[in-house]
Amino acid sequence: MQRVYFLKDTVMETNKHDLSNLFRQLGYSGEAKDIDLFIARNRLKKGVALTDAVFWSPPQAHFLKRALADDSDWCEAVDELSVRLTGS
Repeated sequence: MQRVYFLKDTVMETNKHDLSNLFRQLGYSGEAKDIDLFIARNRLKKGVALTDAVFWSPPQAHFLKRALADDSDWCEAVDELSVRLTGS
């Protein structure tokens, strides 16, 4: 992660919060082929929230819940993942 220092003792994160980096944050490969394979193997069942899917570990599910609840920079990537996992 590249960091940019712009005020005394203040750090601005410059990582892109895209699907590839979301997968890396979750402990997976961020390569497109690996993301596609993960999505093909792990589909969300109708009515199941992304954060409640059985294929997440507790820390992964917690990260996704916090990303959505806090309306964090990861929200768009999490929403994209949800859409892709539902096949919508």
